[in-house]
Amino acid sequence: MTATTWLAVPAESPFGIHNLPYGVFTAPDRPGRRRIGVRIGEQVLDLGATARAAGAPSVLLDADSLNPLMAAGRSTWTTVRAAITEWLTDEAYRPAVTPNLVDLADAELHLPFEVADYVDFYASEHHATNLGKLFRPGTEPLTPNWKHLPIGYHGRAGTVVVSGTPVVRPHGQRKAPTDPAPTFGPSRRLDIEAEVGFVVGTPTELGSRVALADFADHVFGVLLLNDWSARDIQAWEYVPLGPFLGKSFATSVSPWVVPLAALEHARVTPPARDVEPLEYLDDRAAEPWGLDLAMEVELNGHPVSRPPFAAMYWTAAQQLAHLTVNGASLRTGDLYASGTVSGPEPDSRGALIELTWNGENPVKLPDGTTRTFLEDGDEVTVTATAPGPDGTRIGFGEVYGRIVP
Repeated sequence: MTATTWLAVPAESPFGIHNLPYGVFTAPDRPGRRRIGVRIGEQVLDLGATARAAGAPSVLLDADSLNPLMAAGRSTWTTVRAAITEWLTDEAYRPAVTPNLVDLADAELHLPFEVADYVDFYASEHHATNLGKLFRPGTEPLTPNWKHLPIGYHGRAGTVVVSGTPVVRPHGQRKAPTDPAPTFGPSRRLDIEAEVGFVVGTPTELGSRVALADFADHVFGVLLLNDWSARDIQAWEYVPLGPFLGKSFATSVSPWVVPLAALEHARVTPPARDVEPLEYLDDRAAEPWGLDLAMEVELNGHPVSRPPFAAMYWTAAQQLAHLTVNGASLRTGDLYASGTVSGPEPDSRGALIELTWNGENPVKLPDGTTRTFLEDGDEVTVTATAPGPDGTRIGFGEVYGRIVP
């Protein structure tokens, strides 16, 4: 039987009873107190207060971040989700729930967890092929290692910010191929990267590995991510060690973490691989961890791209297996991202450098202006939904950022 809530939540809401994403919020009644909540419709349920009112107080739900709950492990995640579902579907809990609902419009949303480490991957074959064509014309677009392992780099955990945080245009060294020497100044080729992030809950010990089959025991949930990129700074600095200042100035994430349990109906088989993976990455006989997420990128309120996450070559389970295969430990709050999500069509590319083909084909906006890269004052919003049970959709909210000088 399909669960239904006694709350007045429209059936078509992407934040119905089958979703219940976690976040951290403050509200006018207790402005200095950060609280864990779940979103239900256009409201946020204070979980710590509801647990106390329901006679089941929990130190995990009374925390000011998701880290203690995430560290508690999968069995606890399952138990807590079941309790929240019961509170919202059994009328007997109405007296405990109703006083602890906060209108979303009155809630200030915060970074929902303390980020331990941050890793960004490069998992879209379409994105990697497009950049290869742009940067290495006349040669094989993909590097020789690309289909043998998920390529990634380590970023800055301290510059991961919640949606809505202004993005200050970064300064750095820039050198065009025709320039005699580098110059210093603000980035002139500021870009977006529409991505999906995965949040680690259960840690591991140094020297251990996470197998493909253990992915769901360690990953707490999924969120949206925009890994802003200063293409001119990156182009000059990345040889030979890869991304550095061109990426580390800001990474924006959505405020809602969607539990893996909410995405069972979104799981799909990833694209066929034409290179046989090594054993620790071979998921052909495993349960599939491709995800059918429908993403949309808006620039100044105008949709410019609809990247399909189901097209990603490497899955999050493979990325986690590769991240730990050398014995690197996981910590609660580790965040790793998919890399730019791009599809096969021009309007499904998740970065401006692809959408404009390195500036050759500017994006046209309804006000008559065009963009090759981001200008000060530009606003970028990434949203996504996934299939849920019985034709419902699972919402991820949005990750939003405005460029400031």
